[in-house]
Amino acid sequence: MADTKREIERKYESDDSGLPDLTGVAVVADVLDKGTAELDATYYDTSDLRLAAASITLRRRTGGHDAGWHLKLPVAPGVRDEIQVPLSDTVPDELAGLVRARIREGQLVPVVRLRSTRDLRDLVDSDGRQLAEVGVDTVRAERLFGGEGTAQWTEIEVELADGGNPALLDKVEKRLRKAGVRPSKSTSKLARALAETKGGHPRPKDEPAEPVTAGDHVLAYVRAQRDAIVDLDPAVRQDTEESVHDMRVATRRLRSTFTSFRTVLDRKVTDPIGDELKWLAGELGVGRDHEVLAEHLGTVLDELPPTLLHGPVRDRLGAWSKAEYGGARRRLLGVLDSPRYLTLLDTLDAVVAEPPVLKAAAKKPDKVLAEAVRKDFAKVSALIEEAMGQPPGTDRDLGLHEARKKAKRTRYAAEAATPALGGPARTLTKSMKSLQSLLGDHQDSVMVRTTLGELSAVAHAAGEDTFTYGLLYGREERRAARVEETLPETWRTIRGSTEI
Repeated sequence: MADTKREIERKYESDDSGLPDLTGVAVVADVLDKGTAELDATYYDTSDLRLAAASITLRRRTGGHDAGWHLKLPVAPGVRDEIQVPLSDTVPDELAGLVRARIREGQLVPVVRLRSTRDLRDLVDSDGRQLAEVGVDTVRAERLFGGEGTAQWTEIEVELADGGNPALLDKVEKRLRKAGVRPSKSTSKLARALAETKGGHPRPKDEPAEPVTAGDHVLAYVRAQRDAIVDLDPAVRQDTEESVHDMRVATRRLRSTFTSFRTVLDRKVTDPIGDELKWLAGELGVGRDHEVLAEHLGTVLDELPPTLLHGPVRDRLGAWSKAEYGGARRRLLGVLDSPRYLTLLDTLDAVVAEPPVLKAAAKKPDKVLAEAVRKDFAKVSALIEEAMGQPPGTDRDLGLHEARKKAKRTRYAAEAATPALGGPARTLTKSMKSLQSLLGDHQDSVMVRTTLGELSAVAHAAGEDTFTYGLLYGREERRAARVEETLPETWRTIRGSTEI
């Protein structure tokens, strides 16, 4: 069973002069000697060091209080999530799955062995509570794959205790700097070992030049969404809050970009990719849409007075939610391990590496991007007008749903264009987000009513009182009606503020 913890730490170079006295730093009342530990860690990566290139480390370590397999995923500078799994002879499937989006079909092999003697100390407050752990590590590195040679160094590592105040690390660093200790140039022991032994290094990410042309701006947005999908993959597998939603948004942004900027990127290449992104967004949406519906219905039930709750409505909703969620979760995990998904990631890499650009890509961004955004906005306008011309009912519902989808596309196109177009694109992005939210409330009402109808039918067949389902259905009808009443004025305001 995996155990995940947030690791906040800083590393420092050491010249073997030892650790300066940290007593009295901030609220540090004492420094407790915890003795030494002998650590032996073997780091795994692909032959071309894909994990190291992404600042990800996977190791099998013995010795110390946390022997086992450790996967560290970057969160922010100095902050990583560490997933720990008990010792085994081979890479645990659970951890291999969490790096699948990085390694694809690549094989994980031992690349570096690090043996460290760690001199441990605890920084504690006046009540004896641990504030941070400080380790002085004497490290011996041996290259196992893709090179040869050894390296040796000493470093100081300061890790904040769980729930500790990050400001403490600033105070500790100030004391260390006064003693002549400097922050490490390497982000991890593995990075330093790879740099100081003979052999291949992880190829640094190519830093794209400042966008100049229309193509530069579009590709910068494409690259950001590709990176978001890959970065979010481990979080989705771990069922981290909002991760499925965020990955789904990234796939939609990417697909919308291919559609909106067809004068910049060759649609003969991007249209098939768009189809695959639509498939992925659909798979991500199976569980997400259900989760939103269940949360909404649960909230509404909590707000109802007990006298209006007839029959086992809450129990039936809970059973429906549990059954739907379990099936959707298993299906999604299968999708993330499927050849189709991994092929899509490879295809996105290829598009970023060798963009299928057209002539318009070389032009200045102002005209090209503005024209694309205006076309998307015009489609939203036409759909809003058409939908509101329909009488309340199914046709209007479908029309407003289509308008919502086009509003999303326009929002994403404006986002991509904002670095080039500035204020007008930023304003349109906000307007489309507001419109999308309003129309989203309407569509959610449609979906909730459909769900209530299905649950009511099952309850009726079981001989249960369906009064509450009808009550909730009526409330959702009024919710949709309020949106339709608000929409005309909202739309007039948006049209009047659009300058692109």
